[in-house]
Amino acid sequence: MAEDKGTSDAVFLVVAAGRGARAGAGGPKQYRELAGRQVLTRTLENLLAGAPDARALVVIHADDGDLYQTAVAPLADELRARLFSPAIGGATRQDSVCNGLEALAAHGVAEGAAVLIHDAARPFVRPELIARAREAAREKGAAIPGIPVIDTIKQIAEDLRIVDTPERAALRAAQTPQAFRFGLILAAHRAVRADGGRELTDDAAVAEWAGHCVFVFPGEAENVKLTTPEDFFRAESKLLNDLPDIRTGQGFDVHAFGEGDHVWLGGVKVPHDHGLVGHSDADVLLHAITDAVLGAIADGDIGAHFPPSDPQWRGTASDRFLRHAVERVAARRGKLAHIDATLICERPKVGSHREAIRAKIAEIAQLPLDRVAVKATTTERLGFTGRQEGIAALAMATVRLP
Repeated sequence: MAEDKGTSDAVFLVVAAGRGARAGAGGPKQYRELAGRQVLTRTLENLLAGAPDARALVVIHADDGDLYQTAVAPLADELRARLFSPAIGGATRQDSVCNGLEALAAHGVAEGAAVLIHDAARPFVRPELIARAREAAREKGAAIPGIPVIDTIKQIAEDLRIVDTPERAALRAAQTPQAFRFGLILAAHRAVRADGGRELTDDAAVAEWAGHCVFVFPGEAENVKLTTPEDFFRAESKLLNDLPDIRTGQGFDVHAFGEGDHVWLGGVKVPHDHGLVGHSDADVLLHAITDAVLGAIADGDIGAHFPPSDPQWRGTASDRFLRHAVERVAARRGKLAHIDATLICERPKVGSHREAIRAKIAEIAQLPLDRVAVKATTTERLGFTGRQEGIAALAMATVRLP
């Protein structure tokens, strides 16, 4: 995490303390996976990439510290370094935002800075919308993105009788990030909290209650908030449709047995009466998978990225190699979709370690467990593996790219 210092002239306040009950079972919606990546991870990536000079603070539930750390772990180092330590939310969204604003004040955010308050469950925010929000905060002091209302809106009474039909041209559906001068919105939230018991629907309403004019700038239809299971289904379909270039890579590796009392297979230490000989930790399975991922994006092989002639890689844990390959996919705005790997050896027997190996590979590659397959076979005592001189591994990796 970033040190608690002041920011540039813009900072994001991301509200992620809710429980998201309407999204159905599966835990808080901001931590659910969306096409293999958590919603909050995607939201932070898009916010921080859309404003390279800005920093961010996330407001989380008191019980969600571990979930938050899991969500920010996949972020690139440069993005993660721009995060303040998270603040703890309150009983309502309004309380959570106020807590977050107080945390930013403690970090020294200037009163004239632009603070962009954003829902964690809006992962499709684009740089153009962020730029409009920052400009609106500077020029107007308080402004929110809004999109025209397409459907006819009816105001009804308690008995469901229609009492009014507002003119659509004068209506806008509010979105986030809602943009304010920091001193303005901090004072407004403090005033509402001091007033006690008043619950307002969004931060624009807080500013309005405090007597400020709030303006609207153009939002984006794609900037949807994930609320229901159907929203998640549509969002998943959108992300997959954005990655139509499906590629498959293959990898193969061999390591000979030598002295030792264990072998590394898929990042798991497996007891054996021999070790494997190699420049790194000789994890034959991770080496094959790494080559398969690099092959899928036509980006050389493991030796090109980590030359065995370079002493800095001596004894290195091979999870570093696979993580690097996955980062190369992410740099292409793609995603790793599936891994299928096979170990070829007489011994050690892999069956009792298979699930631990799958789980470790899934962790390293940032994949759901059901997208990692690990199998083992023998050569019926034929060849070098049959003579127990070493282990071979085959791997296939499927990647989706824009």
